[in-house]
Amino acid sequence: MRLSTRIALVVGTVVPLLVVASGWLLVQLVGRDLRTQADQRLTDRAQSVAGAARGLLRATSHDRPRAEQARQRKLFTAALDVGVRLAGPGGTVMDGPQPATSVPLPAETARPATVRARGESWRVLAVPVTGGGPRVHGTLWLFSPDTAREAQLGMVRRRVVTVALLAAPLAGAVAWVLAARAARPLRRLQQAAGGLDPYRSAARLTHAPTRITEVDDLARTLQTFLTRYDEQAARTVEALAAARSFSAAASHELRTPLMSMQTNLDILDAFQDLDAADRAETVRDLRHEHARLLGLLVMLRALAQGDLVEADAFARVDLADLADEAAADLRRRHPGAEVVVHSSSGLRLHAWQPGLRSMLDNLLTNALVHGRSGQAPGYVALSLRAGEERGVPGIVLSVDDRGPGVPPQRREAVFRRFHRRPDSPGSGLGLTLVAQQAALHRATLRVLDGPGGRGARFEVTFPAAPAADRPHRPALPAHRDWLADPAGRPQSFHKEPP
Repeated sequence: MRLSTRIALVVGTVVPLLVVASGWLLVQLVGRDLRTQADQRLTDRAQSVAGAARGLLRATSHDRPRAEQARQRKLFTAALDVGVRLAGPGGTVMDGPQPATSVPLPAETARPATVRARGESWRVLAVPVTGGGPRVHGTLWLFSPDTAREAQLGMVRRRVVTVALLAAPLAGAVAWVLAARAARPLRRLQQAAGGLDPYRSAARLTHAPTRITEVDDLARTLQTFLTRYDEQAARTVEALAAARSFSAAASHELRTPLMSMQTNLDILDAFQDLDAADRAETVRDLRHEHARLLGLLVMLRALAQGDLVEADAFARVDLADLADEAAADLRRRHPGAEVVVHSSSGLRLHAWQPGLRSMLDNLLTNALVHGRSGQAPGYVALSLRAGEERGVPGIVLSVDDRGPGVPPQRREAVFRRFHRRPDSPGSGLGLTLVAQQAALHRATLRVLDGPGGRGARFEVTFPAAPAADRPHRPALPAHRDWLADPAGRPQSFHKEPP
């Protein structure tokens, strides 16, 4: 049922009820006014009739028939259109509309009262009448029939019912016309929203303000909902692409270690009498391939998480504390390595802590594995300091090693997926994950020469976190395809300008 029809039915029902309620109140007020008028007329008439009644009682007490008849005519004339009844020692005289003599009447009333008999009612005023003698006393009743009042009230009731019956269809029709006119902006909004088809057109909901608060608020809500729907649809597409790429990359990259492990297992199974040295070498190869397989799966999972993380996962993080934890873990894994940390407190970022920790772990591990010369023990220097990037305050993270360095022509290629040296024990995804986290955090990532031209320096410049009392929602990159790259383009840490 349309909204205009609903409004018309409601108005067509409510308006007659209001008319009837108002009419009932009007009838009560009119009835009270008519009764007050009748009572006032009885009171005024009683003042003029009481004197004639007193004269009739005197004439009756003196037994003067001719005077009694004259006084009686004067009494009836003074009563005019009201009923009158006078009861005294000599009997009762009555004239005009009044109830039967068998109907009990009030003996004396200060105000008019109602008497009912045989479906009729009268307003009755009882007035005591006394004169100058022992036989000059009695009671005078004045009657005002309610016929006229009931007739007027009945006419008012009929008018109210007539108005209510006419108001129902008329109010419903007027309400339908006005509601249909008022609902036009809603219909236009419905048509605009109903015409959207994301599979056929890239058009989005547009709305011109109508100055109708509810319609404009609904339009803004729909626009927000559709925008979020588009964002979630795009993220779903990215998630599906990431899953496909994950499967493809895993099946391709895991094939070599799995085949190598299968070969070693076949050797162990076929040559049961293999000497101890060959058997130990085969087992070492199996463990090496197992570690490579496990590391590759961990890296692929971390890349997939970075591609799917949402802005709600970001919070204020103390980068100095996180760097100390990462350096301590590296020292435990490599007791002979020299790990140096230079930082100060109060260096905070609005960041995704798991991703930031993964970046630190991979930078430190890469520097330790690839940044050594010959058999020399590994050396890693991690530095944190406040700095600027394009005039904007930030935090500079740098990791130095004492290895052969990275040639300028290869400094971008090292961040591509599965790019590694032939003798590298890694998966080729560690620096890709570093570049992904730099893009997520809107940081600038560069590869430089180490101090004094020796070794390599990986430098990441983050924007500083806003003040704690200022809410912040990071703007994540619109497209994150570090794991999913359907176009086959080479991965680069220059995904989007920071």
